[in-house]
Amino acid sequence: MSDMSQNISQLKTELTSLIEAANDLQSLEQAKVTALGKKGRITDLMKNLGKMDPEERKTTGQALNVLKDEIADLINKQEAALKRQALDLRLATETIDITQSPRPERKGHIHPISQTIDELVTIFADMGFTVAEGPEIEDDWHNFTALNFPPGHPAREMQDTFFLPDDPTEDEEKQKKVLRTHTSPVQIRHMLNTKPPFKIICFGRTYRSDYDMTHTPMFHQMECLYVDKKVNMGHLKGCLMDFVRTYFEVDDMPVRFRPSFFPFTEPSAEVDIGCSREDGGLKLGKASKPENQQWMEILGSGMVHPNVLRNCGIDPDEYQGFAFGCGIERITMLKYGIPDLRTFFDSDVRWLEHYGFDPLDRPNRATGK
Repeated sequence: MSDMSQNISQLKTELTSLIEAANDLQSLEQAKVTALGKKGRITDLMKNLGKMDPEERKTTGQALNVLKDEIADLINKQEAALKRQALDLRLATETIDITQSPRPERKGHIHPISQTIDELVTIFADMGFTVAEGPEIEDDWHNFTALNFPPGHPAREMQDTFFLPDDPTEDEEKQKKVLRTHTSPVQIRHMLNTKPPFKIICFGRTYRSDYDMTHTPMFHQMECLYVDKKVNMGHLKGCLMDFVRTYFEVDDMPVRFRPSFFPFTEPSAEVDIGCSREDGGLKLGKASKPENQQWMEILGSGMVHPNVLRNCGIDPDEYQGFAFGCGIERITMLKYGIPDLRTFFDSDVRWLEHYGFDPLDRPNRATGK
C-alpha cells in the first residue's frame, strides 16, 4: 500500500470516529466543516493533486472522491439519527396544558348594514313580500321618466347623481346612463316584467353627489311595493306601523303620517316615529309625558301614482298600489346608536368590532331570538 493510500485510509478512520462521536447537531456541523469545509482535511488533500504525476493523480483523485462521498453519506445518516433522537426527547418531555384557555383569535363580524337587511327581509317575508333586485347603473327612463320625473322636472334637482357616457346602442330614451339615485327603478323593472298582484321589497346601493355628516355619495336604500286591485292607504298605514314597531322593538311606538310630495306617489306622506330626550339622550317610543313627545322622520310613502302604473302597462282604473322607502343607514343608526354616517364606510376594524354582530349569534326580535 502506498503512503498516500495509507494516509487516506487513516483519514477515513479518524473522520468516521469524529462523526460518530458527535452527539448533537452543533458538534456534527463542526465535524462536517473539519472534513468537507473549504479548509477541511479532504479538501486539503485534493489541493495537492496538481503536484502529482498523471497516473498518481488519477488514482489518488478517485480514492479521495470515494472518501468524500462516504463521509458525506455518513454525516447525513448521523444527522437524521440526531434529529430523530431530538424529536423523541421532545415528545417524551414536552407537555401541553389542555386546561388553559386558548389565545383569543380575532374573528369576523357582521356589518350593521348586513344585519339590518337580514332583519328587514325577515320582517317583510312574514307579510308576504319577496325580494327583487335590479342594476346599479340605470338609464334615465327607468330612474326618472317612468317614475313621473319627466325631463326638466324640478324634483330631479333633489337627486343630482353621477352621470355616465351615453350608450348609442340603446333606444333614444334609454341612452343616458346614471348611477341610480334610489331603488325605485327596481320597482319599475318588476312591474314591466310581472303581472299584478305582487308584493316586493328591494335593497341596494344608491348614489347622489353630496357628502357630509348625514349624507354620503353612496348609501343603501330599502323600498317596498304592493300592487293589487283593492290596495288602499289603510293597508299602507298598517304595514308601516307593524314594520316600525317590530324593527325598533317598541310595541306601542307612536307613528305619524304627514302630507308630503313625491312625483311617483299620490297621495304622499312622510312617516314619523315618536321619540323623546327626557333622560338626556334620544329615546325611541312614547314619552312619559305628552308635552315631552317629539317626532323624527324616517321614511317617505304613498299610493303609487297612476302615471307610474300606466308607464309600466298597468291599468290604474283596475289596480292600485302603495310604496315606501327609507335609508338603511338611517334606521340602523337609530336602532343601534351609531352617531356618524361616514363611519359606515371607513373600513375601520375597531369600529366593526364595536358595532358589528357575531356571525353565529345575532339575536334580534325579527329572527325570533
